[in-house]
Amino acid sequence: MFATLRNWLYAFSLTPGLVVIYGNLHGGMWAAGNIIYSLVILGLVEVVTKNFTSQKHSGENSLIPDTILWLHVPLQIGCILSFVYGVKYNIIADYHIWIAAISMGIYTGSGAIVMAHEFIHRKNRFAQWAGRFLLFTAGNFYFFIEHLRVHHKWVGTDKDSATAKRGQSVYGFFLTSGLGQIKSAWHLETERCKKEGKAVFGLHHYMIRQLVLHILFDISLLLIAGPLVLAAWFVQCILANFLLEYVNYIEHYGLSRNEKERVTEIHSWQSDKLVSRFVLVDLSRHADHHYYASKPFHTLLTYEKSPVLPGGYASLILPALIPPIWRKLTHPILDALAS
Repeated sequence: MFATLRNWLYAFSLTPGLVVIYGNLHGGMWAAGNIIYSLVILGLVEVVTKNFTSQKHSGENSLIPDTILWLHVPLQIGCILSFVYGVKYNIIADYHIWIAAISMGIYTGSGAIVMAHEFIHRKNRFAQWAGRFLLFTAGNFYFFIEHLRVHHKWVGTDKDSATAKRGQSVYGFFLTSGLGQIKSAWHLETERCKKEGKAVFGLHHYMIRQLVLHILFDISLLLIAGPLVLAAWFVQCILANFLLEYVNYIEHYGLSRNEKERVTEIHSWQSDKLVSRFVLVDLSRHADHHYYASKPFHTLLTYEKSPVLPGGYASLILPALIPPIWRKLTHPILDALAS
């Protein structure tokens, strides 16, 4: 009974997207709604609330978590359509367009991409399609390949671009991780096409197919809503992918392993902060996710031996953006783990 009631808490993951839609349809100061909600309100709630460490879960009964997960697909579509509608009919105007784009980008990065991550780990083909679709809405054309075929295999080693090295800033990591993953994903898809006897420069190549679809989408957006909306769309995509790399950054920062060593619960940071757990559908129990990648999010556990972040995902954004503060918070923990 407790586990079932707990599963309803994952519905809080829908709230940032709903705030985005409300802002897009009301304009003015409401356009900044999700900026304030996700970065300020949720961050403060995370700071003042205690950890939610319950290890109970509903096991095979995944109806509530799965329903909430799938609701993020129409929610993301609603965010995009309401943004285009708001701008086209002058509900969102002038500098509020950029504010609305940032607001939407925050949800795309901390909501849609998080759900995409869960979807692409499912074996169901329709779920994988949903994951690729949500990544498409973020302008991301490499994560689907790189995350499954490289990150989970080589996390914590020099072969993984998505593992942040000790002392590396989130800004430097954004560049090295993004470019490294794009290069690796291109190589993997190219090799796959060659092995299967398919044209490398064709639509069988996942990255090329995604780029072609994006070009078609961008042209449609330009014709329907104009160049300003297209530019704002690019802003939201860049911000969404920055948040993706911010999450990668804090999930494995400074942790390393030998290439021959099995991935265990000690190779990822975890957090049981209330907001991180239920707004981000237990992404913060990342150690267990890497230990057993096939586990659905609502069954993930916390481990005694796993390194614990000095805060939650929502409250660590500001410290991560200021490298001296970030190092002051994390390096003593890394030193203690190494001793």
